[in-house]
Amino acid sequence: MADVIQLLPDSIANQIAAGEVIQRPASVVKELMENSIDAGSTQIKLIVKDAGKTLIQVIDNGCGMSETDARMSFERHATSKIREAKDLFAIKTMGFRGEAMASIAAIAQVEMKTRKHNEDVGVRLMMEGSEIKSQEACQCNAGTSLSIKNLFYNVPARRNFLKTTTVEMRHIIDEFQRVALANPDIFFSLHHNGTEVFHLPESNLRQRIVNMFGQNSNKKLVPVLEETDALRLEGFVGKPEFAKKTRGEQFFFVNRRFIKSGYLNHALMGAYEDVLSKDTYPLYVIFIEIDPARIDINVHPTKQEIKFDDERLVYNYLKVSVRHALGQYSITPTLDFDQEQILNNHPLPNMSDSRREGISAPPFLGSSGGSSSSGTTSGGERYETFSSKANNTPLDSSNLQNWKKMYDGLDEYDESQEGNIADQPITIESGMSEGNELDDGNHSFSKDVKPLFQIHSTYIVSHIKSGYILVDQQAAHERILYERYLSMLNEKEAVTQKELFPRNITLNPADAEILKDLLPQINLLGFDIQEFGKDAFVIHGVPADLKSSQDEQKIIEQLLEQYKSNRDLDLNILENIARAMARSSAIKKGQSLTQEEMKELVDKLFACAMPFTSPIGKKCFVTFELEELAKKFNV
Repeated sequence: MADVIQLLPDSIANQIAAGEVIQRPASVVKELMENSIDAGSTQIKLIVKDAGKTLIQVIDNGCGMSETDARMSFERHATSKIREAKDLFAIKTMGFRGEAMASIAAIAQVEMKTRKHNEDVGVRLMMEGSEIKSQEACQCNAGTSLSIKNLFYNVPARRNFLKTTTVEMRHIIDEFQRVALANPDIFFSLHHNGTEVFHLPESNLRQRIVNMFGQNSNKKLVPVLEETDALRLEGFVGKPEFAKKTRGEQFFFVNRRFIKSGYLNHALMGAYEDVLSKDTYPLYVIFIEIDPARIDINVHPTKQEIKFDDERLVYNYLKVSVRHALGQYSITPTLDFDQEQILNNHPLPNMSDSRREGISAPPFLGSSGGSSSSGTTSGGERYETFSSKANNTPLDSSNLQNWKKMYDGLDEYDESQEGNIADQPITIESGMSEGNELDDGNHSFSKDVKPLFQIHSTYIVSHIKSGYILVDQQAAHERILYERYLSMLNEKEAVTQKELFPRNITLNPADAEILKDLLPQINLLGFDIQEFGKDAFVIHGVPADLKSSQDEQKIIEQLLEQYKSNRDLDLNILENIARAMARSSAIKKGQSLTQEEMKELVDKLFACAMPFTSPIGKKCFVTFELEELAKKFNV
């Protein structure tokens, strides 16, 4: 039997290696920019076309290469970063494997121009599919210029799996931001299809964050700085009130290398305990400087995973440092977020400041004169409640009347039924139980609408014949808006309300690129938005059904955040935009509704094609049967 095991040719081996190192155009951007940093560059320019599918070019003013080094750089496992195995535990450069250039040359057409600063003439090298097509002397600037054309031209299966231009460009921007944040002392620029997306001059870290994420980010930042013999930690974290629904602006760097670590993220989120709203994520840019001998970065080809010799030490140190920084800037949790909002909406005019800080409780029936009580919160803090006949507010009076109505008729019953009262149901009569029952198509609702009730400004109680339903007002409104916006996008029948004074908005470069691509679809929803210079847009009109009190810029920013969070789902662009717009413009928990608004919300929910769940799969309502309630009272 003939031998079947054979050594693969270098061209095939390089293509296999490229599958691990080069996953998409953003991977090429990362490898080339890190090589430029290792070369000692102070200026790095990135040029891409068609989100890197047609061209990726990196131009730097680094040390450059000789003719021999230029040719050797494309060989497998050729590197200037390490010489022996022990060097793996003292790595301070970005690259060290010697695989990137060989992998790129195997799946693209490559042109390199490079010249050392002490030489008059450089070298031009052309490669295609791991083969050198030409090598010649040329005149070029000191440093290196690498052009990667037609990525995956000889691996059509991989090229077909690339996402849309918008998605691939977002991945390129992500990699660009990570490298640029780690090196604020270097000038960076990014050009896409002839347009400059980023222009980042040399600066300190705070200025780099502001230049990258926009001027509004400056007020969000809280500095973190701690140093011990074990490690040094510095950077910035975001204030809780500016937390977003997506994880976008979160960066960990270890020895200036970007890493992904769920373990460290858990530590940092623990520092925000009790100060963040649920399902929101703060901004953070954290740098950890540690002895290279105490970490192992040779874990994954992308070098974004790191092993620490003492993970628990780093975890505790990070958590304590961030919590200390938040404490220094008086960012502490309130006792009750809902209560704070209630007190803001209903001021207590006749109470002193010290008493106004207390938690107001409704007066008990039959009480007269003033009374006070005290207790402790779950966190151990003292509070006091006050009730005074002389200082009753309109809110207290309203609560008193509601309590009285609730218990009207409790002492009235038919004396003829006194002997069998134990066998009779007790009916509590009040103004809340007047009216007939509502019918729907299945005759399960009553014909006349009964009053609806709101619980904690979050849920709506609606009667049905067999009991009642509890409607989640935010989920229900998201479902209503989602179906409405999806219909608008498909039928192109949105109505626009023109603005008397057009409003300008400015976004960070990454979000501006996304909005430019989405403008045609967003305008189908009733917006009239046009580009207005670099990263700026002008709003000429908004959807007619959008409330005038809503902030257009906030709606757009939330829409983009939701859109980015949905990109990994299998949604077409219209479904994604409809879903994002519904999430951003729907009423939120804690928003009080009038009787008419609650009725309209419930009616429109059950007129939807799919009223049971919100666009993200959350239940819109829950049904409670009378029999189920009765069981709750049985011992």
